[in-house]
Amino acid sequence: MCGRFSFAFTKKIIEERFDLENTSDYRPRYNCAPSQYLAVITNENPKKLSYLKWGLIPYWAKDSAIGSKLINAKAETITDKPSFKNAFINRRCLVPADGFYEWTRDKEKNPFCFSLNSMEPFSMAGIWESWNDKENNTINTFSIITTSANELVKKVHDRMPVILEKSSEKDWLFSTDPFFLQSILNPYSSEKMKVTALSKLVNSVKNDSSEIQNIL
Repeated sequence: MCGRFSFAFTKKIIEERFDLENTSDYRPRYNCAPSQYLAVITNENPKKLSYLKWGLIPYWAKDSAIGSKLINAKAETITDKPSFKNAFINRRCLVPADGFYEWTRDKEKNPFCFSLNSMEPFSMAGIWESWNDKENNTINTFSIITTSANELVKKVHDRMPVILEKSSEKDWLFSTDPFFLQSILNPYSSEKMKVTALSKLVNSVKNDSSEIQNIL
């Protein structure tokens, strides 16, 4: 599962890393959470950050409430699930981040951040959808794809977001081969990642500052 993450860099770093033309509307986010409008890079607009609501609402849904249950899509079954398979074929996105958060399942529920050893931005594989409500207002939403945890992450959780290799990001956005696309949805190498403890300030989505990345 991936239910919280961070995306907090300078605009220059983001533009250079993801080959973007304009990030004027960007602001750092240290506690990205479901139901929030967050920055993604879609196959429709690959040169800009688009702000979509986290929690995918399938185009055929009768009620937007389903989005709260669809923040993640399992890589292993994404082509079989009615909620995800259309978006997987037609609407994919990169979800940029610098770390994702997980909590231990013991009584203490201690939070941890998983990031790259290099501390560079990375992208999680995502899918997105457009949904129209009864007043014909369009809501664009997304879901993060998860896979089985690597050796580092499994110490805390049995699932992790699919972190794409930089060389696979354009393939994820633009390939039309579903078999190839599913083949790149694998656990990221634990040797390229590190884990750090977080402040329990992260437990509240109201806290969205760099302080949550400090151990108290």
